[in-house]
Amino acid sequence: MDPNHYRFRGVWRLPAPPAAVYAALEDVRSYPLWWPEIRTARETGPGRGEVVARALLPYRLVIGLETVRCDPAAGVLEAAMHGDLTGWSRWTVAPDGAGSHVLFEEDTRPAKPLLRRLALPLHPVFRANHAAMMWRGRRGLAEYLTANG
Repeated sequence: MDPNHYRFRGVWRLPAPPAAVYAALEDVRSYPLWWPEIRTARETGPGRGEVVARALLPYRLVIGLETVRCDPAAGVLEAAMHGDLTGWSRWTVAPDGAGSHVLFEEDTRPAKPLLRRLALPLHPVFRANHAAMMWRGRRGLAEYLTANG
């Protein structure tokens, strides 16, 4: 097991139609409006951006994003990551009754030296930190969609 390799997978069920969920997830610049751990988000060029994230642990991550796949018909958004994390992340949005089923997948490695050194002893803590961030993201997006839908 490589303690510096993380694979995350999560499912969000949201009470909004897939088109609205997809549009919110595609607009990375709006993430700070609904996702407390995403402190800033900015576009750096066509199909490129940067987010600054900080969850419960006292460190921040600066993550560059580059669109790899943007397919509204399939409900898929995928980005390559660079900076403090390297790898990829993907959202897949599908209908679920009157709402949406959202699958989040990520395959990543920390590039930040301190996180790499602490990976072995703190691997479970880093995973728990990510889980808390995702839980708050799901809750924030549900509230955002309700308020703006």
